[in-house]
Amino acid sequence: MNNEIWKAYSHGMAAALQEGGVHVSAMLLRTYRQLDLSDSEAMLMLQIMAYSEADRNEFPTPEQLGERMGLSVAAIGQMLGRLLKEDFLTIDEYMDGATGRQAERYNWSGWLYKSAQLTSELRRETRKAERQQPARQAVSASTDLFSVFEQEFGRLLSPMECETIVAWLDQDRYTEEIILFALKEAVFAGKLSLRYIDRILFEWSRNRITNAEEARAHAQKFRGRS
Repeated sequence: MNNEIWKAYSHGMAAALQEGGVHVSAMLLRTYRQLDLSDSEAMLMLQIMAYSEADRNEFPTPEQLGERMGLSVAAIGQMLGRLLKEDFLTIDEYMDGATGRQAERYNWSGWLYKSAQLTSELRRETRKAERQQPARQAVSASTDLFSVFEQEFGRLLSPMECETIVAWLDQDRYTEEIILFALKEAVFAGKLSLRYIDRILFEWSRNRITNAEEARAHAQKFRGRS
């Protein structure tokens, strides 16, 4: 009997893994109420992300969203209208490479921008309270990071790219200073991609480099050997 239970458990786990998953930054979950999003609106955004990342459906219909959330099409439409009006959500048009036709997809970068801005503001306030004086800011909010990256890339960042930058701050605990210096190194090398920048940051983290001065010394030493 025990073997049967373990077999059933294994099959269940395998089936769950095959279903795919959705990465959600803890920052979004921490701040959505402070951004005046209701539980239903936040869940709607998460369902849109799930459709895109797990189900490969970048533009689910109100009917599909309503069925998944147990809500009417009218309720879904009302929430979508507010999210679009408040710039938490946008609709992008693009050319579908498979069909050659123009298509639409949801873009939740606005939610990331707002959450990053609020998180940065809260961090600044915390530092002010701890130090009892205004905190110095070499680089301001995380939204400024997005702006700098978009300026260097010459285009808007995708939702996935925004999530990567947020993860550097929220999960990897890289400072804004070190991220910007890694971007500078990528520009110098002529390799403008987040994957290349991520490798730079990982290499610096492995060598316990935590600020721009140490990173500059490491880069000069590396170039001296090459």
